Amino acid sequence: MDAIAEALRSRIRDVPDFPKKGIVFKDITPVLGDAALFRRVIDEMAARWGQERIDKVVGIESRGFIFAAPLAYALGAGFTIVRKPGKLPYQTIREIYALEYGEDALELHVDAVGPGERVLVVDDLLATGGTAEAVGRLVGRQGAHLAGYAFVVELAFLHGLRRLGAHDVQALVRF
Repeated sequence: MDAIAEALRSRIRDVPDFPKKGIVFKDITPVLGDAALFRRVIDEMAARWGQERIDKVVGIESRGFIFAAPLAYALGAGFTIVRKPGKLPYQTIREIYALEYGEDALELHVDAVGPGERVLVVDDLLATGGTAEAVGRLVGRQGAHLAGYAFVVELAFLHGLRRLGAHDVQALVRF
């Protein structure tokens, strides 16, 4: 196991039965509170994507914002956000996606990414991949090129990578 993965494993805490019984929540707040580790996370992501000419970094609501904004800064890229419906103040496009029971939706400003821009989608955690896949579709609908996805944590047993197709995916630690 590499050093960043080992450091993350030592700081990410399991919270049983949150947000509901039977789920073991991976709490990243100890990572955020450790200044040196938080910097290493951003530096590792920036090292991976730094040669890719990323124009925009898209953060997924809400923990994705925490990592996407400093990563955009480190890459010299623009930063934009994807949110739940009704949270963005300007004109949006919407993508509806399936959940295990029902559906959800995400929105992106119509001018957040443009044709030909190279876009990196960032979130804290990859689980089933449905949310990230929906964001990738939003990016594509605007004519932008999806360069890839970056996550701090991947829950590999949920097979989220399958939904993200042939795109480049970075996860710093896998459980």
